[in-house]
Amino acid sequence: MKIILLYAILNLFFLSLFAQKTPSCLIKTSLGDIRVDLYPDLAPLTVANFLKYADQHLYDGTFFYRVCTPENEKERKVKIEVIQGGDVPEAKQFDPIRMETTKQTGLKHQNGTLSMARDTPDSATSSFFICIGNQPELDFAGKRNPDGQGFAAFGKVTKGMHVVKKIQLQENKDQYLVSPVKIHSIQRLYP
Repeated sequence: MKIILLYAILNLFFLSLFAQKTPSCLIKTSLGDIRVDLYPDLAPLTVANFLKYADQHLYDGTFFYRVCTPENEKERKVKIEVIQGGDVPEAKQFDPIRMETTKQTGLKHQNGTLSMARDTPDSATSSFFICIGNQPELDFAGKRNPDGQGFAAFGKVTKGMHVVKKIQLQENKDQYLVSPVKIHSIQRLYP
């Protein structure tokens, strides 16, 4: 019996040792840290794009610069609550990526969801946003974007939503922060 128990314990140890961990990143800002888990199995292109910017330190020194709040969204028909950041200078941006819609990935824009900002489908480069509260109008077939394709969700905040909310509460003019919140770095925590 002891040998079977020892075998089971060793088996679990080696399985956990070689199990693939969910990649995580730490977003260090001037208002505090935000930890996010990424979903490469569901949104591989989007996660790879985000990690490419992070690994090459291109997010370092960028900002959270835009916030959508109930107050500054009150005139819009389809309202959302997000903070947006990571606007890497155009000369340093990589080519836009193909959009992985929420219909393809099965992910939803819920509280804490990390997603790519875009204009048209397949135009996302570096800018990303974090949802505050559930935002179904950002999913595929949602009404926030007239093309109905939604946005590419690819991760979720696991620690630091209080920092996200603190950023959202900063003074803004027409959704743009009067004093953008600095992103000191975005560092990968797991492979």
